[in-house]
Amino acid sequence: MVQSDDITSQWNEASEPWTDFVREHKDVYREEMNNPAFFRLAGNVKGKKTLDLACGEGFNTRILARKGARVVGVDLSERLIEFARQLERKQKLGIEYYVSDAADLRRFENGHFEVVTCFMALMDIENYPKAIREAARVLKKNGRFIFSIVHPCFEWGNVTASGRQIGEWKYEEGIPGDPTRNALHYEITRYFGKIKLKSSWDMKRLSRPFTTTSFHRTLTDYVQALFASGLLIRRLIEPRPTQRGLLKHPQLKKHARVPQSIIIEALKG
Repeated sequence: MVQSDDITSQWNEASEPWTDFVREHKDVYREEMNNPAFFRLAGNVKGKKTLDLACGEGFNTRILARKGARVVGVDLSERLIEFARQLERKQKLGIEYYVSDAADLRRFENGHFEVVTCFMALMDIENYPKAIREAARVLKKNGRFIFSIVHPCFEWGNVTASGRQIGEWKYEEGIPGDPTRNALHYEITRYFGKIKLKSSWDMKRLSRPFTTTSFHRTLTDYVQALFASGLLIRRLIEPRPTQRGLLKHPQLKKHARVPQSIIIEALKG
């Protein structure tokens, strides 16, 4: 099984507001927390054959290329890949983009890449064990799989099919949606189990709202999938906001106390 047609359609529909969101530097969680930590962990990628899974419109793919990596980007959304290709035609960074599900990388031979990355997308991939197996298959021996996901212990803003949240932030009294309200604590209502979630993207920074699908899994689920694919965890990071981010974006302050994401580097033995 690869990704369902519904999920592909969701990201095709979201392609324009998502591209604007990322390229106009409105994704403050990416720029002031997750990317700085991700690329510190990735380190020197100059000259490395690199595959960027679920690359979207190519924002992080382009960062990898500017750092000297020889990059291929794949995504299931035809429209997001077209946005990526349009910019590549202008910037000429040497990136190849393909429409491809992360769980079906048949166009790439075994052991072709030295690095595989997947930025904040594995939790959106339905058949995550096969995606991890495919990442392992296309990696050379001692190659690195580096990925970030929403932290499974602290997911918020997503709802189940029945409309229930599996966790949420509790705030002081004030105007709902005001980022200057103090976050008091995070409340977990359910952790164990695999749960299909609906993510409503409706923040004011978006040119228009959209909805996507994601999947809650436990840390055990991800670690077991890595182990079954011959990938062993070497490093793990729970990013914190940058000092600049804390000053500019009040909504990040709660993540100086409770992580929003987790980054894992796993090696192919």
